[in-house]
Amino acid sequence: VIDKDLAGERMAEVLGVDLFMILTDVEKVKLNFGKPNEKEIDRMTVSEAKKYMEEGHFLPGSMGPKVKACIRFIEEAGGKAAIITHLEKALDALEGKTGTWIVPD
Repeated sequence: VIDKDLAGERMAEVLGVDLFMILTDVEKVKLNFGKPNEKEIDRMTVSEAKKYMEEGHFLPGSMGPKVKACIRFIEEAGGKAAIITHLEKALDALEGKTGTWIVPD
């Protein structure tokens, strides 16, 4: 099985882009998803993203591969930033109005 998020990251790497965007069905990545203390993330560093992954916030088969692809894009491809957001919010995210931005430390 080829993961679409990781495949998209490899494509971005090959194309040499600075910004990688994953469009999905949620506007922002969340901590404690589905719990009373759920919290949207506007921006996180690679280190924070790794920490949240280790804590189990991003499930495999859901947000986990998306966050992993963003981390890989920044660390391995030298990307400047990655964004995860809803398909219909792509332009707003590019303008910095929404989405979850993942940036280098």
